Amino acid sequence: MEDNPASSVAKPQVTQNDQASRLEHAETHATYIEKEALAQLPEEHRQYLLNRHGTLELDPIPDANDADPYNWPRWKKVTNLTLVAFHAMMATFTASAIQSAYPDIAQDLHISLQKTSYLTSLQIALIGGAPLFWRPLSNRYGRRPIFLLSLVCSLAGNIGCAVSHSYATQALCRAIVAWFISPAAAIGSAVVAETFFKRERAKYMGVWTLMVTLGVPIAPFLFGFVALRVSYRWIYWILAITNGVQFVLYFFFGPESRYLRTGVVHRGSALKLEYFNFARIDPSKIKPMEFISPLFLVTRPSVLIPALAYSIVFLLAGVLPTVEVAQLFAEKFEFNAQELGLQYLGFIIGGVVGEQLSGPLSDWWMHRRVSKTQARPPNEHRLWLSYLGFVLAIVGIVIFLIQVDHLPPMQYNVTPIVGAAIASAGNQIVTTILITYSVDCYPDDAASIGVFITFSRQIIGFEGPFWFPQLFENVGLPGSAGVLERWALEDHEGRSGELDGNEIAVYLASAVNIKVKLPDFTDPVLRLLLDYMLGTCGESKAQRVEVKTDVKGGVKGGHDGDIKHEQGTHREEYAPTVTGDNGDDDDVVFLHEHKARKRPRVVIDLEDEEVTPIKGQTKPLKTEST
Repeated sequence: MEDNPASSVAKPQVTQNDQASRLEHAETHATYIEKEALAQLPEEHRQYLLNRHGTLELDPIPDANDADPYNWPRWKKVTNLTLVAFHAMMATFTASAIQSAYPDIAQDLHISLQKTSYLTSLQIALIGGAPLFWRPLSNRYGRRPIFLLSLVCSLAGNIGCAVSHSYATQALCRAIVAWFISPAAAIGSAVVAETFFKRERAKYMGVWTLMVTLGVPIAPFLFGFVALRVSYRWIYWILAITNGVQFVLYFFFGPESRYLRTGVVHRGSALKLEYFNFARIDPSKIKPMEFISPLFLVTRPSVLIPALAYSIVFLLAGVLPTVEVAQLFAEKFEFNAQELGLQYLGFIIGGVVGEQLSGPLSDWWMHRRVSKTQARPPNEHRLWLSYLGFVLAIVGIVIFLIQVDHLPPMQYNVTPIVGAAIASAGNQIVTTILITYSVDCYPDDAASIGVFITFSRQIIGFEGPFWFPQLFENVGLPGSAGVLERWALEDHEGRSGELDGNEIAVYLASAVNIKVKLPDFTDPVLRLLLDYMLGTCGESKAQRVEVKTDVKGGVKGGHDGDIKHEQGTHREEYAPTVTGDNGDDDDVVFLHEHKARKRPRVVIDLEDEEVTPIKGQTKPLKTEST
């Protein structure tokens, strides 16, 4: 066919210096024309943009072609984003679909609850790694063919899960589904960057990230009813049916968003380019290095730091409560699948509320800066709003863990889920803002950024279910809250390693004046490891730590306090007893000095602990406000 006349309009040239200033990436043709190139546009191109958009204040600059996604009508952009976002949701949705049915699966396959949770962990890991394979293919052949292939193969994998009757076979089929369902969960960020202008990018990036986040709680919420009323195997049949419906909708209503603006000549009508072109879009050769090139973004702080921060928040505020609700609540309150599924409603509400505080608010925040300064604000200006997300995530997970521990067996109330909802809101705020920031920094590499962030998130999230149960068993839920929040939070004066996990849990609990029972450390190796991780063997100007021990056996635990206030210094002295193999007792003494702060009363219940006090007295430690 003849060339599309609009596509033959001269395009601004990208200079060698411009290319050198960008992130070095795989040799693909340029897809992004900066706003600064507006002055170089020919008059015909400028007139096309005025007729199409009513303004030349566009960032980035679209091509003079109806097939350019920036030139699509609003309804087409939103329809395509809806399909891609729902596809992205199906990745996390499929991974967590069986969470409320863990007890049923464990009974059917004759395995433990923890081993059942590995069916979810397996998919979490593969959803993180598989996009490394799909990104180069989607860059060359387009997003649409990859998405269609993804849905067909996912459908087949879910059917395999439904008919498998052994743990190994079901795990294999779950792995196949995870491999093929993953593309939209990673390269969806590229679709948003390829379709929407920068002024509205956070709003629509938030739609995609919200769907990825909501996939985790929506699946067990819905499938709890299915597992109880029919059978957990119908979960897989419903997933397969959903994949089939997605394929039909995407085939007819999902246009191709991958569009090259320089270096190629577009032939044929916009309809053919968008829906019926399954040929190679980018003629560049695929190099083996491209399959791991997103990992080189680790050298870019504006991608690495947001990715790690978001991944840790996702682990603590996303994976931990959603996975542990099924295990903790099933054991403590004897919930069935439907009752477990209903707990995830709080996560859904929290995610939706969090998105309203991140996407639209983030775009307004940036536009407000433009209005005040009449200049484009730095991308980092967006990050101010992320602090609210971090705070909400920390507060939410503390409430969740402490309240689950505080509730007696078989006496349930909704307070842990309130904490989970707060954490979910914080997780969503952090997700939208940090991903949008990284894409704004390197818009031409939006696909690579999505793959890198997804890889980081899923690999860190994958590890959690393997050590969450051991953490809860060895240090208890309040102690776990302290360990996890100490991981996420530095002291407000910039000091590190001043308090261990139990002390932090006590101080957090003191805010609501509740009793906290310190756990019994039965594993000395774990105790020393935790102390090392938390920095209790370190030393700073504001801290002095003395350690005397020869640990050979179990730790029986025990605390007594000698608290003095001298010249504004708060001094605490703890002496747990460590019993060696020879029966001798070796004292481990931890001395912490820090500025005295007024706190509500803290009561540590040590009735069940074996106490060896320093000064010959056996009494619970009490701290009064001073």
